[in-house]
Order: sequence, then structure tokens, then C-alpha cells
Amino acid sequence: MNGEPVVDEPRGDDLLRFRLDIAYDGSGFSGWARQPSLRTVQGELEAALATVLSRFGPPPQLTVAGRTDAGVHATGQVAHVDLTPAQVEHLTRPHGAHRQERDAARALARRVNGIAGLRSDVVVSRASRAPEGFDARFSPIWRRYEYRIADAAARRDPLLRGHTVWYPAVLDERMMQAAARELLGLHDWAAYCRPREGATTIRELQDFSWERDGTGVLIARLQADAFCHSMVRALVGATVSVGEAKLAPSRLVGIRAEAQRTSEFKVMPAAGLTLVEVGYPDDDQLGERADRTRARRDASD
Repeated sequence: MNGEPVVDEPRGDDLLRFRLDIAYDGSGFSGWARQPSLRTVQGELEAALATVLSRFGPPPQLTVAGRTDAGVHATGQVAHVDLTPAQVEHLTRPHGAHRQERDAARALARRVNGIAGLRSDVVVSRASRAPEGFDARFSPIWRRYEYRIADAAARRDPLLRGHTVWYPAVLDERMMQAAARELLGLHDWAAYCRPREGATTIRELQDFSWERDGTGVLIARLQADAFCHSMVRALVGATVSVGEAKLAPSRLVGIRAEAQRTSEFKVMPAAGLTLVEVGYPDDDQLGERADRTRARRDASD
């Protein structure tokens, strides 16, 4: 024995899970997922956690609802983090000018945001103790995205250019809406996805609509149980081709049925895309939903 105190490794049932609701401007990030030598959302948040919990060894890691690509924004991203009782106690101790804070979740958000700074492009908008069975990745029942396009008929606001794509032609939103509605349902979306080894391309597209806001900007709203890689930007690109009369609305269903990537339309840039919300079942169904999702993912490997 060397006389140093023995620190037991925490068991899974000792850990306390916290839900983090997160917003970020994706322009300065190489996506969500941690990558060596690249600035990512996960990397920035975990670096902040490492600073807040520096005395406790390796920092906890985040599990996220959806790994957004480089340049994609979020106003409603969700992640969870598991902390030990000692880490939770540390969060509620007095820190700097702050008196003791009894709410560990609020302290966690405040401390992480404090390290990120007042002008940060990523913010923990809310932290809370996660209900039993909650898993940010496996418990969701849907994800919702929006895509913004200022075509030649819309007012172009330079202050919004970071998350609105400027398109040089006038687009027919009625044709785009009609094409989008024909795509709904549970299908194989291989033609609209960038393939990832071992990953399924079967998804349920629950909602897809187009409308113009008060300034004429076209907004697409898409909701699915999950989206495969590049699926949203591909679907938006296909309907944009319909709106410009380069593709017939019925052709989009035909492309899906062929289950092959095509050059008939262009995948739209990441800048117009925002993850706006992740939907979860009632608390008493969270664990069951997570188990079913894990089993489905394991079966597809």
C-alpha cells in the first residue's frame, strides 16, 4: 500500500443522469461528434465539463440524440451525461461569487455556459435530472428539422444568412408541397441517404411540408423517427428541383423505389438546416422505448 486513499470506480447504478438541452450555431463546427484536431460541439462541451470537474479524473462523455453534420445548426438538440454523486455534490458547492446552489442541474448549465463565455456559439439552454430510463440517443420517438431557403422571390436578410440558403431562382412552393406529401411513410430511403456501413436506411418520414413565412422565405419542416446521413438535405434538394420544374413531383417516389443514389438533384448545403426539436415518450415509457430502439439497431448490424 502506498498510503493514498483508494477511490472506488462508480457502478452504473451509482451514476446520476442529467438531460442537457442544447442550442448552437453550426457554422464554426465540424459537426457534433468529437474529432481529433477539429472543433466540434461535443468537443467544446466536454472540454467545458473537463474544466468544471477537473479534480475527478477523466471527464464524463455526452450521449446525443442526433449527431449533426458540419455546418448544421440546432435549437433543440438533446444530450445526456452521467455524473457520480461526488461530482454532483461538487456542482452545488459555492463557486466564485455564487452562493451555494441546491439545484445541481442548474449549476451544471451555469458552470458549462460560464466557461463557454457570453459570446459562445454553443449554449446549454436547460439542464435537468433525467427521468428513470431516459436515454438521449435511444429514447426519442421523433426528430424534427427545419430548412430555410430565400429564393429569388423572398426578402434576403443579411443578418440571417448564416442559417438561410440564398437560391437564385423562383421556386414553386405549391409543387414542392405536393411532392413532399407524397413521400410520407415508412420506407427504405437508401436513394436519399449517404450510406454508412451497418446502418439501416429504413425510416418513417412522419411529416414533410413547405410554406413561406412573412418575408417570403421558404421553410421546410421534416419529422421522422430518425434520419439517416444527409437524408434531410437530400429530400430538400429533391423538392427544390421540383420547385424549379427540373423534376416531376412523381419522380421523387420513383427515385426512392429505385433505392440507388442519383445525380438527378443536388443535396442542399448544411447552412440552411436546423435541428429544432427531439420528441420523447411519456416518462413511464422511456426505458421501454430505449430497449426497443437498441434491439432494432443491434439487429441491423
